[in-house]
Amino acid sequence: MDLQAGPSDYFDDTSCDLDAFKALTQRRLAAADVLYADRIVANIPIYRVANLQSMLSDPNKRRSLMAEWARVFKDLSGVLVLEGTFADTSPVDRATDVYNQIIAEEKARGGGADHFAAAGSNDRIWNSLQKLCLAAPDVFADYFANPALDTVCEAWLGPNYQMTAQVNLVRPGGAAQQAHRDYHLGFQTAEDCARYPAHVHDLSPVMTLQGAVAHTDMPVESGPTKLLPFSQLYRPGYAAYRLQAFADYFEDTCVQLPLSKGDALFFNPALFHAAGANSSQNIQRMANLLQVSSAFGRAMESLDRLAMCRALYPVLLERMMAGGMDRKLLEAAVSACAEGYSFPTNLDRDPPVGGLAPETQKQLMQRALREKWTSEAFGTALLEQADRRQP
Repeated sequence: MDLQAGPSDYFDDTSCDLDAFKALTQRRLAAADVLYADRIVANIPIYRVANLQSMLSDPNKRRSLMAEWARVFKDLSGVLVLEGTFADTSPVDRATDVYNQIIAEEKARGGGADHFAAAGSNDRIWNSLQKLCLAAPDVFADYFANPALDTVCEAWLGPNYQMTAQVNLVRPGGAAQQAHRDYHLGFQTAEDCARYPAHVHDLSPVMTLQGAVAHTDMPVESGPTKLLPFSQLYRPGYAAYRLQAFADYFEDTCVQLPLSKGDALFFNPALFHAAGANSSQNIQRMANLLQVSSAFGRAMESLDRLAMCRALYPVLLERMMAGGMDRKLLEAAVSACAEGYSFPTNLDRDPPVGGLAPETQKQLMQRALREKWTSEAFGTALLEQADRRQP
């Protein structure tokens, strides 16, 4: 009996086949597949929200619309545009005013950096959802009391989804991003990604939804998101997007759609995408990036893992120093105790350093053990880390 892991059990760079990827992404979206769309542009269905009001207000019709949107995200092109999500753009304008004020205040305090762009090219507001709500709850109410936004989130994630958001302002001259996939597995290193079994690669995209509300008109020269329809269908894609051949193919074949203020773009987080270059002379491209998560991305019980780590660390340190515990046993014990994931966190105070994700509690504990910190030093570092992660 062969007990070796098969080629489809885990994905890494050896799992990737560019020809197979090309075959998937050269498909065409048919009008019969998107009955409620107003039109299809470059394999992307465009829905006019003004024409969907009766569907959004009728529970049975709304469910049919959600089913179509879910099929788009899962089985079809993976991306859609909601044209005129805000028929009245005054809530968008009012939110923009608040966001600009927040940007100015954070820059005055030396913050507001975008960890994923060159210094000075962007302004980013981390946790723009909470900041808008606390600064201007009336604006928040008008902005998020939006049936189209609610419906598209529920279409992919079901009810009780968890909304977060980050504002991104890209000035003229802002560079394009490289093609990538997004949260969760898209935020892991290639090595960490390859440790997750293939079925988790399949699971990751259904745990989150990516969206963006245009706060300015976005002609193509301002750099709206570059997209590769159908690319979310490629199962080893979290390994593939890091390979140069796939990146080159993306650049050769990706599409960009202009957006108007008040439009919204949503896509499967496994879709290959990248922010475009702002080659305009005077357009300050602003989008509110919606990162929406499934209600099910939570543990059953609330644990005080900080207290557990402080209690366990001296025991592990003593056993390691005595030679009674090797690395694999240490890691197993630490994994059962410490928080092994970087998120959620406060990206203003706990930014990624040297990667896409901040150090985890587990990584901190492993580092302390490797470097043989005292229990007191570890406890101090643990508290400092916990403080950085607070909202």
